Amino acid sequence: MKNIVVLISGQGSNLQALIDACQQGRIAANIMAVFSNKAQAYGLQRAKEAGIATHTLDAKTFADREAFDSALAQAIDQYQPDLLVLAGYMRILSNAFVQHYQGRMLNIHPSLLPKYPGLHTHRQAIDNGDSEHGTSVHFVTEQLDGGPVILQAKVPIFQDDEEDDVIERVQTQEHTIYPLVVNWFIEGRLAMRDNAAWLDGKRLPLQGYAAD
Repeated sequence: MKNIVVLISGQGSNLQALIDACQQGRIAANIMAVFSNKAQAYGLQRAKEAGIATHTLDAKTFADREAFDSALAQAIDQYQPDLLVLAGYMRILSNAFVQHYQGRMLNIHPSLLPKYPGLHTHRQAIDNGDSEHGTSVHFVTEQLDGGPVILQAKVPIFQDDEEDDVIERVQTQEHTIYPLVVNWFIEGRLAMRDNAAWLDGKRLPLQGYAAD
């Protein structure tokens, strides 16, 4: 059984989706530990309720980002993870940290990348009058939200939508596609090569996997 470590900063709804998928056998792996940079992150409670080890590192106690990430990597590596999953982790990662887990670190971002990297994606989509929004699962590289896209899910934006309406719609899709992609990796079907995502030996297009 392969090992997963998850990084969070907040509510942990995607973490819960992953926990559920592991418990139901939809992901053939164990979540060994959950790490957070926020001691009050509710996702830590979700992990504890599932019997998963939890750890918190406070950035204020480290000299800089590199020192924080070095300590984080040392703690993570005690669990010998086959895959590192970012699930609402809100810190920018140092290049050394990214390189250490190159090809075995996934992130989910609430936009149809490369559109709207960074924060406040739902508000941007509404303010710009977009008719659709969505979410992207991608490999993590040194470029913020710029790694190879693996899978996207689209949702409509309606004229009278508030931001919370769009967030809820997007999260529903996230909770479906993130466990799916994680399991692709665990099963050995998914890999990153030549700065591209490959599924079942085929290079995926820039927007990720698209069903026939």
